[in-house]
Amino acid sequence: MGDATADVPNEVYKNFDEAGEGDKWWEAVDLQKLILAHNNIEKLKEDLRNLPLLTVLNVSHNKLSELPAAIGELHMLKSLDVSFNSIMKIPDEIGSATALVKFDCSSNQLKELPSSLGRCLNLSDFKASNNCITSLPEDLADCSKMSKLDVEGNKLTVLSNNLIASWTMLTELIASKNLLNGMPETIGSLSRLIRLDLHQNRILSIPSSISGCCSLAEFYMGNNALSALPAELGKLSKLGTLDLHSNQLKEYCVEACQLRLSVLDLSNNSLSGLPPEIGKMTTLRKLLLTGNPLRTLRSSLVNGPTPALLKYLRSRLPENEDSEASTTKEDLITMATRLSVTSKTLILSRNKIKDWPDAILTSLSSLSCLKLDNNPLRQVPSDGFKDIPMLQILDLSYNIASLPENPPFSSLPHLQELYLRRMQLREAPTDILRLQQLRILDLSQNSLQSIPEGFKNLTSLTELDLSDNNISALPPELGLLEPSLQALRLDGNPLRRYGAL
Repeated sequence: MGDATADVPNEVYKNFDEAGEGDKWWEAVDLQKLILAHNNIEKLKEDLRNLPLLTVLNVSHNKLSELPAAIGELHMLKSLDVSFNSIMKIPDEIGSATALVKFDCSSNQLKELPSSLGRCLNLSDFKASNNCITSLPEDLADCSKMSKLDVEGNKLTVLSNNLIASWTMLTELIASKNLLNGMPETIGSLSRLIRLDLHQNRILSIPSSISGCCSLAEFYMGNNALSALPAELGKLSKLGTLDLHSNQLKEYCVEACQLRLSVLDLSNNSLSGLPPEIGKMTTLRKLLLTGNPLRTLRSSLVNGPTPALLKYLRSRLPENEDSEASTTKEDLITMATRLSVTSKTLILSRNKIKDWPDAILTSLSSLSCLKLDNNPLRQVPSDGFKDIPMLQILDLSYNIASLPENPPFSSLPHLQELYLRRMQLREAPTDILRLQQLRILDLSQNSLQSIPEGFKNLTSLTELDLSDNNISALPPELGLLEPSLQALRLDGNPLRRYGAL
């Protein structure tokens, strides 16, 4: 539809009941669905009332600044999509479109919603995300069939207790990226809720009534201001994903260790330790702890015999009822030692780990990804990788001078990605040449002066980063890596002999 008209052709609004025999066949059809998305339409006329049998109207991705009052005369309308326009107000007449089941007014310029929307008693799927709405009308409580509500990216400061208590059919509630400073106490009324996304708000606490959300499978609370978790969180037996990143948590409560989570994100909090009971969370597949001030156990325990360490850890578990330490918060090593052998990913980046975590790796033989970058690691033991032979991704970057003289990378035959950025390496570890499946190798920001010609044997290599070293010449054998090598970074080197390429 061209810019010249920026309007819906009048023929569309024609009352098709009046079409005569001489008219085109499509003009004799009672219009039930009207899809006008992705045009340049600036106005819908009041003539819309001439389409009383309309059940679906989609005018998304246009240039509408308002909707006609006639929208309320579409008594058969079940689905209305006006998203991605410039609408500043929904007309009160919307409340007369009582058959409405699905309404999407997201990505407009709305500051409020009409109270009359509460008369749309069949409304079950409502999306009003990315507007400037400051509050939801209380009349929406009458929309008792509401099952999906998305109000992300607005300026809401509160979700009222009355509204939440009325929407007992809700399965999905998304109110992320608002200005909410709390959660309604009535949240426990939502026994059918499966997905709750409140990330990026200003929420200070989770009410204990959360235990009533017995169907909850996904709970996103990242980027809020939580300082503690309620014990009742542990009662959410269906919960699989719990995202608590970027809060102010100082501890992870023991009760929450009863959860059968597959994903737990605790990154960027204030955790200095973790309860030993977290080791019983055997369903965990992904545990993120990056950006916490976690400390390791004293080195005499970590470096001593494994049985002694395990005995110590067992003594911290609540089964030992005589132990006063049963509720003591323990640390990273304690937690990871008892992670399931099925755990695949362990991310310990940006912590304060000084000693190689032998105790963890002993029990994680199927580990495929280990990230220990940005820690003050003193030394990687010469046999440090023996217990994780299935590893595919290893990141030890920014652990200055922590590699032994001959690091045993050959004990990682399945390794596909190796990151050794800024580790004060003066030469490339020769064991790397035996990694036949290696696809990505990062040796940047070191002090390498040369590259072994044996690199030609890394035939699976697709990315090689040698930037910011002291390399003055490259072996011509590197040319044999074509065509598999897709990216070769050499910037920041005093290269002189380009002829060698």
